Amino acid sequence: MVSPPSPATGSHELRLSGAGLELAATCHGACDAPATVLFAHGFGQTRRAWTASAARVVAQGYRALAYDARGHGGSDRNPADQAYTAQQFIDDLIVVAGELPQPPVLVAASMGGLFGLSAEARWPGLFRAMVLVDITPRWEPEGMQRILGFITAFPDGFASLDAAADAIGAYLPGRARKSEAALREVLRQQPDGRWHWHWDRRLVDELARDGERHQEDLANAARAVRCPLMLLSGGRSDLVSDDTVTEFLGLAPHARHVRIAGATHMLAGDDNDRFTATLLDYLGELDGMGPTGRRAASCDPASVNGAFP
Repeated sequence: MVSPPSPATGSHELRLSGAGLELAATCHGACDAPATVLFAHGFGQTRRAWTASAARVVAQGYRALAYDARGHGGSDRNPADQAYTAQQFIDDLIVVAGELPQPPVLVAASMGGLFGLSAEARWPGLFRAMVLVDITPRWEPEGMQRILGFITAFPDGFASLDAAADAIGAYLPGRARKSEAALREVLRQQPDGRWHWHWDRRLVDELARDGERHQEDLANAARAVRCPLMLLSGGRSDLVSDDTVTEFLGLAPHARHVRIAGATHMLAGDDNDRFTATLLDYLGELDGMGPTGRRAASCDPASVNGAFP
């Protein structure tokens, strides 16, 4: 871990050591809090997606740590001669979690959840518990195509922040229009004046497009996870369906599933109050299990090959 925060409370920006590069992160709450909630975002998001939830988690006495995945936001990008692979993201997560004094509770959306399953399967006990946010080892291809269609629809960027807000509003109808400050978190202005997404455009071709070929590996990872596990899904998600949830619960029968009826795949943004309340209820239950968050003999010490070999 690089440049740890010195104050005891509040929110602090820092740099974390990943697997060969540095990751931008925000630590919320007391540095000596007894338990940490580690937030991992989805593809195309940043650590700021968790800010509202992190504040409420901290108010309950936890420390919250959120970081930008490599190639996203303020984190380092891969050199031009190094392709992005899922294995790098899994390794980053293992390094970040492994540096913490105690295993954290991982709260991970979409892409982050898939890497979390793989990391825990390879390193049993890495996490005290896991909360997967609208992601299962197999997903609906139509939903994935819709996401990829949006994130690749503007290769030349946007002429203005207003134009970007219009595009996001059309993709996420019913949401409040994004403020200029929020837009500046997910867009970067280039020398020609146009605004582009904050993430490395290489990520689409090198990482996102071939995700389906890893689904069997992800299913094996889900089978191996023994720590407490909860799936939070959106009732209007087009990525996670009744079928994919049923399959997931068959792979991880000890997992709990909670559906938030009005939410889409962007669950934490659609209904943050209910999302965070559900998370806090779950954290409270984990605290009742003891410091490890595990019932007796709940973790299998056997290691398996992680997904995305």
